[in-house]
This record gives sequence, C-alpha cells and structure tokens, in this order.
Amino acid sequence: MSYNFIENGTITSPKGFTAGAICGSIKEENTTKKDIMMVACEKVCSAAAVYTKNLVKSDAITVTQEHLKDGKAQAIVANSGNANACNADGYKVASDICRLCASVLGIKTEDVIVASTGVIGVPLPLMPFEKNLFLLKKGMSKENGTDCAEAIMTTDTVKKEMAVEVELGGTTVTIGGIAKGSGMIHINMGTMLSFVTTDAAISSEMLKEALKEAVEDSFNMVSVDGDTSTNDTLAIMASGLAGNKEITTKDQDYKIFTQALTDGLKSLAKKLAADGEGATKLLICSVQGAKTKKDARNIAKTVISSSLVKTAMFGADANWGRILCAIGYSGMNVDVKKVNVSFESAAGEINVCQNGAGIGFDEEMAKNILLADTVTIKIGLGDGKEEAEAYGCDLTYDYVKINGDYRT
Repeated sequence: MSYNFIENGTITSPKGFTAGAICGSIKEENTTKKDIMMVACEKVCSAAAVYTKNLVKSDAITVTQEHLKDGKAQAIVANSGNANACNADGYKVASDICRLCASVLGIKTEDVIVASTGVIGVPLPLMPFEKNLFLLKKGMSKENGTDCAEAIMTTDTVKKEMAVEVELGGTTVTIGGIAKGSGMIHINMGTMLSFVTTDAAISSEMLKEALKEAVEDSFNMVSVDGDTSTNDTLAIMASGLAGNKEITTKDQDYKIFTQALTDGLKSLAKKLAADGEGATKLLICSVQGAKTKKDARNIAKTVISSSLVKTAMFGADANWGRILCAIGYSGMNVDVKKVNVSFESAAGEINVCQNGAGIGFDEEMAKNILLADTVTIKIGLGDGKEEAEAYGCDLTYDYVKINGDYRT
C-alpha cells in the first residue's frame, strides 16, 4: 500500500473542511489561550465515534452519541479548560452549545458533535460560547486547522496533528486529524479528545467499522498513567469529496483506507504518549512471537503501563526483571522460559534477557541507550507469529507536581 504523511497536515487537509479557534477565557480571565474550536464541512458527512468505557462520563458524550445515531454529522465544537463532567446542568449545557454552533453555521443541531476537556465537577458556563461562536465562525478557514489542535490542549506541551494521503482506486484520498492528551490517559476507547476528517467516500457503517479496527492498534495501545478519562472521544467525519468509489463493503479499498487510518492514528498516539505529563521520553513496547493478537496486545499494554517499568526508564535503569514481572501478571498464557528482552534507541540495541534469564551486558551502554528521547522495549515470546506495539512514557517527579495542584 502506498501512502504518505503530509508535512504540516492537519484536520482541514481533506477536501470540504474549514476550521477556527478562539479564546473564550473558559478557565480563567486575562488569557489569550484559544480554548474553543469548531470544524465544519460544506456538506453533511458520514460520521462515527468511539468513547470512554468509564461509567463516569461527560454529558457531551451523551449528546454526541444521540446526534450520531443516524451516522451523520457536519460540524464539531469543542472546548478545553472544563470537562463538563459530573455537573447537574451538563446535558443542557452540551445541548445548548450544539444549538448555538448549529445556529451560527446554518446547519441542523443534531448534526453537531460536541466535546469538552479539562477540570471535572465545575459547571461549564454557556456565556463564552454565546459570546464567541459567531466571531469564531467569521474566522474559519482552510488554513486554521492547526488552531484547533491548540484550542483543545490542557496540560499538553505540544500540538498533536497529522494528515496522510492514500490512493483508493486511482483517486487520492486524504485523512487529517488532531488530538489532545497528556494525563489521565489509559485509553479504552477513546482518547481524551481526537477529531479526524477525511474526504473519502465511505458509508457510515463502513466508517464505523474502520474506526473500531484502527483504534485497537493505535489509541487503545496508549497508556500514560493508568487512568481512563471521563471524556475520551474520538470522532471522524467523511465528506466524500475526494470522488473515489464509495466504500460500502469490506473490500480492498476498505482495507487500504483502514490501514492508512490506523497508521495516522498511530502517529497521533505516539505524540500523546511522548507528551505525557512530566515525561522525558517516549516508550514503545514491541511484542513479537505471541500465540494470539490478544496476547501480544495485552502484554505490550501491561508492560507499558507498569509504574515500576516506567520509573526504571526514567532513571535509565536497565531493570529487565520489572518487564518480566509485568509479563507474568498480564494474565496471558506465556512460557516465561522462552522470553527474550532487549532495549533499543538511536544509541543502539542491547540484549538483557534470554530465555527468561539474565545475561551479561554492558551497564554503561544500556544506560546510554535508555537516556534517549525514544526507547523501544523489545520482547520476543517465541510462542507464535502475532505481534503488537504499545505506547507510553516514563513516570517522573514532575507528573506528581502537575497533578498535585491540577485544579489550582
């Protein structure tokens, strides 16, 4: 399959989409930070979404679920600074935001996707939306997609966005997306917030299937701190304006589209993990030789989620025993006496465990490898042919500092 990532690509890279963002001072006055965003399409799109499995969830999710029952949407409105979760008036506020968005865009209220992120349990005022959505609409353009990536940031230190082009039956199709997330990330599905657009022609049913498949090997393989957010939402809209033959079955075009979507979401997933609160490095756990895909995924996710593994990586300590320990409590049926472990980064690769037992290795070389910005923990199980990757980060002193006074 041939596809390529677009330099400086974002959510408005696909045909038919415009976007904008504005400062609504939702969390605090006297700030210039953009915290309200809108993305709109010139036509009604096929749409789908996946959400948090947390029983405590934002009313924005409930409203979006209701609006997407018909598999259609035309706009997304989202804010940072306030999660609109665990509020008595949360449902009404989320519904009113959709109504305001629809009014300024001239579309149906039920065709609006709404999302919020930020502090939990604080009422979300409607005034910032009443005051700013019309102004925001006036500034929407093809060039402002990157502003949306900024507007959904909370403790994020960098914007997360991507766009990828792929050929479907001789027609170039584009997929673009943004994401936010730095803490409270242990995705089971959604991802804090992520919005994706595409100009591919694809039915709502097939778009939903493609999204579910893509999530399993991308966002669902991310863990920063073991906490699943109340607001996790990943939504996608497909305009069909690329002009390809509409995907209505799981044919070859469907497979190509789904793989491109998966790799696009993987690029966002890695950016989320690398920007974990207080993190100094991206951790990738690569598991090979598993009996089943489930075994590979669960082991990779368990290792990347281990606080002991994450702290060892922060200290550049090649403590491979913690990795074996995590494999052992993953719940998967593994022959530990076959397990091999190595560490890899731009500084090189070093084997530290063979057939479930320690081997002699150069501690100084191992430390240099683990000091890199990106470290891969490579695990060979020797049980089969399945493989998987999980994405996380180290656990540092700064994570505690950031979350010790998050509300204040």
